[in-house]
Amino acid sequence: MDVAFILDKYFKGKENVSIDVFDAQTLNAVYRDVINAMTSHFEIEVSVLQALSYCLYEMMDNVHIHSGKPLGTAMTHYDNEFKVLRILIADDGMGIRTSLAENEKFKNITEPEALRLCLEDNVTDGKGMGFGLYTTSRLVDSIGKEFILHSGNHKLIIKDGNTSVIENGFWQGTLIYMEIGTGEEIDPNQIVDHRADAAEEYNEAFVETGEIESLW
Repeated sequence: MDVAFILDKYFKGKENVSIDVFDAQTLNAVYRDVINAMTSHFEIEVSVLQALSYCLYEMMDNVHIHSGKPLGTAMTHYDNEFKVLRILIADDGMGIRTSLAENEKFKNITEPEALRLCLEDNVTDGKGMGFGLYTTSRLVDSIGKEFILHSGNHKLIIKDGNTSVIENGFWQGTLIYMEIGTGEEIDPNQIVDHRADAAEEYNEAFVETGEIESLW
């Protein structure tokens, strides 16, 4: 994977970009390290961390479940001046269209159709629930500033409330990039469509018992 290209394309001029490579065995450890690093930025609203922690794990787990390749890369950067968190998850696997086509229902879809469909609820290749990118899209709808999903020859872009799919270079596998605002309080359980308790899961995993009352 061309990490230098990714840094130049999505984090140009940014310092202290965190870069982590993970596989099925290290996924949980890397995920915890990334969330703990975000938690250290006290300017980030706790409710944002609660929702993001759920979505981030789903995105990283998608690499293991759907890509067909063992490794994924996670990059993060927090812009303290503008209160924006940049997150990128990428792999060099089979890509979204090929993965979805393993489900007979989506066998003949085009690449642009696949990029749009994978953000919808219950759309899956049969190996998962089709919930991870759906919840991520809900987070982007709530506090996202930009979202990019690049797979194959097409890129889906959500910006300023508008969604477009364009033909734009080639990415072998799947690349997800998003910028989210971190200063606005949100309802993390609304982000996950009230089908999980994202707030409680985050608190149990990342907050010491004595600290929970100080979060509010």
